Amino acid sequence: MHETPLHIDAGGHTLGATLALPDGDGPFPAVLLVCGSGPLDRDSNHPRMRLDVSRLLAHALAGAGLASLRYEKRGVGESPGDWREAGLYDNVDDAGAALAALAARPEVDDERVLAAGHSEGALLVTALAGRGAPLAGLVLLSGSATPGEQLLLWQADRIAATLPTPVRGLLRLLRVDLRAKVAKNHTKIKATTTDVARIGLVRTNARWTREFLAHDPRADLARVRVPVLALTGSKDLQVDPADLGQIARLVPGPVRTYLAQDVSHILRVQPGTPSLRKYKTELREPLAPQVVDTVVDWCRARTATTPAVEGQV
Repeated sequence: MHETPLHIDAGGHTLGATLALPDGDGPFPAVLLVCGSGPLDRDSNHPRMRLDVSRLLAHALAGAGLASLRYEKRGVGESPGDWREAGLYDNVDDAGAALAALAARPEVDDERVLAAGHSEGALLVTALAGRGAPLAGLVLLSGSATPGEQLLLWQADRIAATLPTPVRGLLRLLRVDLRAKVAKNHTKIKATTTDVARIGLVRTNARWTREFLAHDPRADLARVRVPVLALTGSKDLQVDPADLGQIARLVPGPVRTYLAQDVSHILRVQPGTPSLRKYKTELREPLAPQVVDTVVDWCRARTATTPAVEGQV
């Protein structure tokens, strides 16, 4: 495998990127890798949390003979700008520019290009496919089929239920309702009109949040005509694993769903009771082997000369 740094023109914005190529002669099938929300770099790393999802998947795909492109959001790494000023649909546009750049590479077979997105990235690649982007298939990792505002309230409920008993007792004593607090913040953000706004003392990506709150991924899923692999961990506290069934019902094309047992939102194995507090420990470990193997096998089969028949599991 070898990697080449690139710069992508995305409608007046420049995005830093990395093209990973397997050994041998091309043109190769390829996968566009799209990361989750917030200021994540091309490897899916946050300034305070090294997720490494995109980099680890890129290397696994290269080992199976697939090229990939991963890129940085506006205002992150080598991409100039401020990530807080970009809306959800700006991010869809940027993913589209990255897809075009990948398909145009001479090392890539433009008829065998897939897109794989994690978390917000799953929403972005679904929106691309819904727009009719030229794709051979989609991989949705920790992808949601729930409207944004409803999803954030679901997250609040799930996270509150997993807090330690003393913490939950203290919240009750102080009469703090996490769901109500989240809903109150939504009301404040929906009242803003600028790209960036202060909510409390924090500068917030207000336009992205307004667009996310209003976004219903079910509309995009219903327009997806290409084969889909949808994978979510059974310990996910940020996306409802039950949405796998929704995705299978909504997508008109072939869908394979996979519920990864004991896997969290960050695609690592998480033993015991689900908890966001375990992320720090999980990040010392590689991606869950069942996740990597399922993604790589599906992508390889989907981009083979004679595609495998898709089924639902």
